[in-house]
Amino acid sequence: MVTVYSLSALLIAYLFGSIPTAVWLGQAFYGVDVREYGSGNAGATNTFRVLGKKAGIAVMIIDIAKGYTATNLAYFIGMSVTGPQNSVVFVNYQLALGVTAVMGHLFPVFAGFRGGKGVATLFGMILAVNFEASMLCVLVFVVVLLLTKYVSLSSICAGFTFPLSVVFLFQVSIKSEVLYGMVVCVLILVTHQKNLERLLKGKESKVYLFRKKTN
Repeated sequence: MVTVYSLSALLIAYLFGSIPTAVWLGQAFYGVDVREYGSGNAGATNTFRVLGKKAGIAVMIIDIAKGYTATNLAYFIGMSVTGPQNSVVFVNYQLALGVTAVMGHLFPVFAGFRGGKGVATLFGMILAVNFEASMLCVLVFVVVLLLTKYVSLSSICAGFTFPLSVVFLFQVSIKSEVLYGMVVCVLILVTHQKNLERLLKGKESKVYLFRKKTN
């Protein structure tokens, strides 16, 4: 049911997602628009690449918080719409809020609708909806990153981990959450299309967390 409360919550979620963390941080502290360098994306990975670890970590944490906070608006605004007794409807409302925040990150109104790939914000959403599955995604991301040094490949593998874990490991019965997991896979593949092309050509940039890159 569409109400003033639900529409207000979705608008706030979009505005949360639209906060261009990488752009604002880069311009305020470094005088740099990260979208003009590296991959051209306003996200944590490109911030790591262009501005370094400190800036990258800050952007990543804030972008995760955007997705987590927007999704959890359901607790403050959504209760009046869904009611605490209906867990399925409540989760559906969480998913709607989270997806809206991710769309805000992809197309931020505060930055000319030129955003990032939404992985960190997407993770914040998953963290709010299913904590156990999100932790497994983190584990897969870290392992793949340590083994391959590719952030893009790590993100893709972590994204595919979510639907597989909710279906086969945690056996989630809420159909919308399972469907959302499948949408996550499609979204990540779409936003990482260029990365996949570079991976196949062996031209994708690597990230070295604990040591400097050597020639």
